[in-house]
Amino acid sequence: MAIAKLSEQLINQIAAGEVIERPASVVKELLENALDAGATRVDVRLEQGGIRLIQISDNGGGIFRDEMPLALSRHATSKIACMDDLEALHTLGFRGEALPSIASVSRLSLTSMVEGERNGWRLTGDGSDIFREAAPAAHPVGTTVEVRDLFFNVPARRKFVRTERTEYNHCENVIRTQAACCPEVAFSLRHNDRVTLDLPAAGDPGERVRALLGDAFMEHATPVDEQRAGLTLSGWLGSPTQSRAQPDQQFFFVNGRAIRDRVLAAAVRKAYQDVLYHGRHPMFVLELELDPTQVDVNAHPTKQEVRFRESRMVHDFIFHALHKALAALRPGDAGHAAAVPGMGASAPRERGGAWPEQQDRPLSGLGGPGAGGYASAREPHPASASRDPAFGAAWAEFRGGASVAEARPAGYAATAYEATAVTAASTAPETPADADGMPPLGFALGQVAETFILAESAQGLIVVDMHAAHERITYERLKREWEGARVTSQPMLVPETLEVTPAEAELAEEHAGLLGEFGFELDRAGPETLTLRAAPALLRGQDVAQLVRDVLADLASVGYSHRAEGAMNAVLGTIACHGSVRSGRRLTLPEMNQLLRDMEATERSGQCNHGRPTWVELDHQALDRLFLRGR
Repeated sequence: MAIAKLSEQLINQIAAGEVIERPASVVKELLENALDAGATRVDVRLEQGGIRLIQISDNGGGIFRDEMPLALSRHATSKIACMDDLEALHTLGFRGEALPSIASVSRLSLTSMVEGERNGWRLTGDGSDIFREAAPAAHPVGTTVEVRDLFFNVPARRKFVRTERTEYNHCENVIRTQAACCPEVAFSLRHNDRVTLDLPAAGDPGERVRALLGDAFMEHATPVDEQRAGLTLSGWLGSPTQSRAQPDQQFFFVNGRAIRDRVLAAAVRKAYQDVLYHGRHPMFVLELELDPTQVDVNAHPTKQEVRFRESRMVHDFIFHALHKALAALRPGDAGHAAAVPGMGASAPRERGGAWPEQQDRPLSGLGGPGAGGYASAREPHPASASRDPAFGAAWAEFRGGASVAEARPAGYAATAYEATAVTAASTAPETPADADGMPPLGFALGQVAETFILAESAQGLIVVDMHAAHERITYERLKREWEGARVTSQPMLVPETLEVTPAEAELAEEHAGLLGEFGFELDRAGPETLTLRAAPALLRGQDVAQLVRDVLADLASVGYSHRAEGAMNAVLGTIACHGSVRSGRRLTLPEMNQLLRDMEATERSGQCNHGRPTWVELDHQALDRLFLRGR
């Protein structure tokens, strides 16, 4: 074929193939246009999942009559005028391809009115590159875009459209995502003449997040607000106990733009790596703000991906901010406990009487060791120590930092918990307590099945999995000790030869210092050959050659790797698991209470390093519901 210039319609349809994948793509582009126009309300109407009709109305600034044909032509935009504008972009759209691309694969109608005009104007098209003359139309200030019969003139593309329900779900997700970032804007959605989403404008961003993700998320969420080096990260992190099977409740925004980025995903994944159950995904709503010149938003036709100039700095900032927020959680913080199915969460109920009098109440059914599976009877509250001189001395010693072994009664056999008990009180801040001196996890009552510790707190009943809790305490101690001693490198008895690609060999040379920090010593023996001479001592017996290849693959993909650190943490986790108190061990009350205090002083103590919950709480109202009290 001879070289020939393509027709305008075919050019637009080719562009539509890049920008318009499905009805949700149209919704996204038109929503961004509405928000860029200054809209404070956006109404969306769909029929048949958007396949038959997509109508989006806004109350933004509108479009002048003589600019309406220009708005439907390629590379026409009011958002940029020069390269400087593109490099410091403050709007959601900028390419000037969305409207003409949509118009080339649908029957489009554009109606708009500018404030101060006597009437609005409507421009219509039938999928060709020719539009009728704008005609007067009744319309409030703002713009309405109607897109009918999407892909009617591109049968090949229409074959890839899914069912009505699937396409509707994609459209709704787009609206919910944009609504999460713009709480000051009201959104509504009608599908087949039925209102399916109604989000009024919210002055508080938290209220919009609550409306989108529910009360349970906000009650258990951890706020994030971190600033450093020109970067600001804000939002909410979902509790690890509220993880999901799919990453469908994750919202990440960069300068107001919803994006999917490997750098950001890797940072979030690393921050949650020790607290999520295998295969689960966290919930979060996060926004990163930075200088627009430091991020390229023109990296993808649909603008869903970005490119950072300093990707490593961004990654480290996000990871440390999220890691700090999750590590700061302690028992007593809102939503820290795992939810008990069917019980819900509620505020503590007012209880009559002071703690000392309540502690003196007799408990039936709690005998000594071996009685009904309980290790021992309930321990008095410290406030009642004056009534019991013998206990008063023991409690004073315990609160003074006595170890478990020191608090153990004479002649009592040592337990697994004693051997690895963490003296957290000496290194952690003072355990928080309520006005009556009750710690967040309360005081131990006894054991059940020599596996779970029962404790009473100000809120109600606490149930602790003693192995999972001690595993987290031991794991955090081992990590601190390992980080303090740095990585110990052990020479290979026989150096191992690795066959790699030339690019991987170059990476190994370029990042020799980083690999050395993790204990690897690599020499380049040829264009496609590396010699492994030393590896981290902690990874002895593992397939370090494959680990090196995985690390190099990560370096090639995103410029850094957490593989070595993750492998070493996995080994430390195994050590912690085998070194922790196990089911079947009978603990004394002082030992149980020491475990509770260590949990209160340990980072991420709500989950073991496998992601399982370490404790749950039944508050007073939940206990009342169990026994139908107050009904």
